[in-house]
Amino acid sequence: MPPRRRTNKEPRSSAQEAVYCDLCETALVQMHCDTCDRNFCTACVGEHMASDELFDHRVVKFRSMNSNPLYPDCASHDKELCAMYCNHCEIPVCLSCLTTDQHSAHDLSKILEVLEEKKSQISNDKSELKQTIYPTYQHIASDIQGIITQLEKGYQDLITAITEHGEYLHKEINKLIKGHKTKAKKMKAKQMQILQKHLDEVKEKLSNIKDEMHLFDNVLDSNDISRLENVEGNVEKYRKLPDKIVPFLPKFNPRKVFEATLCELLGNLSSFSYSSDESGYCFRKEDDFPAAESSPQVVRLLDEPKIVATIQTDYKLLKNVACLSGDSFWTCGNGNIMKLYSIEQDLKLKSIKTLSGCTTASITVTPNGDFVFADYEDESVNIVKNKKIETVIRLQGWRPRGVCGTSSGDLLVTMVSEDKEQSKVMGYSGSTEKQSIQYDVDGQPLYQCAVYITVNRNQDICVTDHRGRATVVVNKAGKLRFRYKGGSHIGRNEQFYPQGITTDSQSHILIANTGYGSSSKNCIHIIDQDGQFISYIDCGLDSPWGICTDTDDNLFVAEYSGKKVKKVKYQQCTNDIETMV
Repeated sequence: MPPRRRTNKEPRSSAQEAVYCDLCETALVQMHCDTCDRNFCTACVGEHMASDELFDHRVVKFRSMNSNPLYPDCASHDKELCAMYCNHCEIPVCLSCLTTDQHSAHDLSKILEVLEEKKSQISNDKSELKQTIYPTYQHIASDIQGIITQLEKGYQDLITAITEHGEYLHKEINKLIKGHKTKAKKMKAKQMQILQKHLDEVKEKLSNIKDEMHLFDNVLDSNDISRLENVEGNVEKYRKLPDKIVPFLPKFNPRKVFEATLCELLGNLSSFSYSSDESGYCFRKEDDFPAAESSPQVVRLLDEPKIVATIQTDYKLLKNVACLSGDSFWTCGNGNIMKLYSIEQDLKLKSIKTLSGCTTASITVTPNGDFVFADYEDESVNIVKNKKIETVIRLQGWRPRGVCGTSSGDLLVTMVSEDKEQSKVMGYSGSTEKQSIQYDVDGQPLYQCAVYITVNRNQDICVTDHRGRATVVVNKAGKLRFRYKGGSHIGRNEQFYPQGITTDSQSHILIANTGYGSSSKNCIHIIDQDGQFISYIDCGLDSPWGICTDTDDNLFVAEYSGKKVKKVKYQQCTNDIETMV
């Protein structure tokens, strides 16, 4: 029987299933032929080796079978395997091919020799990638990230300078306006004083004239000649009318300022530019890079994550955890009280009660250190400052589920409608809405029930959709990047129930999978920023729910029914490992 090559339709049986001899199909397997990739019982091994003496059959115990190369099928002759390689035609050939004249004058090599040469070439390529190319690209990525950071700071300084200059101009303009107003008020007061004095003089003459007219009336009614002779009127005095004072308002002549003049006054903003230097980077070996430059990026996951601390809480059901520092963290669970615990002192430091008296939906500590919590029943998001609770977001028709802070100081909130039929993510700057993320480019809902939320280092927004049993990741603009539903590594009978979510310094996304019965695994899934599964954290966790990481990439896990917070060390810098060795 000639050796054959196993096809993709013939998967090797797992060690947990009974495997029978490929020849007699009745006896259990005891031996394995690496050459043919077939399994045999002891009685059938001799018959198999005698069936085709052309090939060197390598027979080993079934448990110790290795992965010797499988001969490729011949493209020209059905059911023939190729043991030789034609260097001229650059194709594998079988014995039937060699009997023809097609390859008679061609240089031939054993296919195993070609394989070894190819493996050697791949090994050299791998060594170059590992020792030179990959470290160089790491350095380039670090350099670009540094440039981005500097550019971001530079633009912030630029915007600050523009704002300050604008405020200066506003201040100067306001000063001029205030001066003009003050001058106008003084001129008004002066003119009013002059007119009032003039009015008082006229009224005084009116009174005098009235008295004189009254005197004349009395004399005219009398026949006393002596009285008539003694009357002397002042009519001549009043015949000269007072001067007419006509005030003139001062005129304000606003000077039109054209855009060019404004730009000249404000100052100009030059256009941006950049340069591209083909020789800006060069290949360098891993050892050529300074340790401080490469060490932050060389981190590996531990084969066996370790629980390094455990704190027992007094919740009946523990829902979430948020790191305040390396040894203290906030918690929330059933009830309306949030509690701050310390690992070093192994005790509760303080507690805060919600204003509404309702159960907290989620908590977070923002990048600037503020403690924020979402109140589901009260439809509010609140921040704690100086031991006082301040409501920063008040929702209407929506209930908050999860909250997190961004590096820019904004807040992201997951929420569901009151009828629980819709779900979305909203971005806020203070209490002002900045962004709404609800639908994909086809107008389909992104989330069925968005719960916990976090932001990755690349500014992707990562959300666990509990009802959809998926982790949904969108970019900063809200465009869908991927959905992670557990991946092919999860067994067919195993369910994915995502709860808490967090990220670390390597842009890993960590997702708490809370098991329900025997069909789901209580563990933490680790995926990369593109949604590819990396590893599990499975160290005896009891219903992991809320999770977070501290600045040293330690993982804090809130156990829902276990009522404990566990601090887990799951990765380590290779430099630290080498130092320990």
